[in-house]
Amino acid sequence: MSADRTLMSEMRTSLSLIGFGFTIYQAFEKLHEADVIHQSSAPRNFGMVLIVLGVLLLIGGIFRHLQFASELRATRHAMMEDGLVHGETRFPISMPLIVAALLTLLGVAAFAGIAFDLSVVR
Repeated sequence: MSADRTLMSEMRTSLSLIGFGFTIYQAFEKLHEADVIHQSSAPRNFGMVLIVLGVLLLIGGIFRHLQFASELRATRHAMMEDGLVHGETRFPISMPLIVAALLTLLGVAAFAGIAFDLSVVR
């Protein structure tokens, strides 16, 4: 459960970075469309950097979570061989890991939307 809590805190931080990056981009893009400002490339780049940082944080958290789970399984296997633990039980699927993977895809989609100027509604 400790690994799940750590991954969830990394997800919270990365979601904030992705959300702020996308919000900064959208706010300055709307100001640019309303002719309030003339250049919107600096906020666009800053928003993209925040999104990339959020995605990288998520990827690092996912790898750290998988590494910890692998070490935990190896320790359990060693304890079984020593006779300290009886029976073969499987570790449950980590729901925070699944959500982190989906959030990573969302961050990549947000980055692609900004980088390639993809918008559903204009």
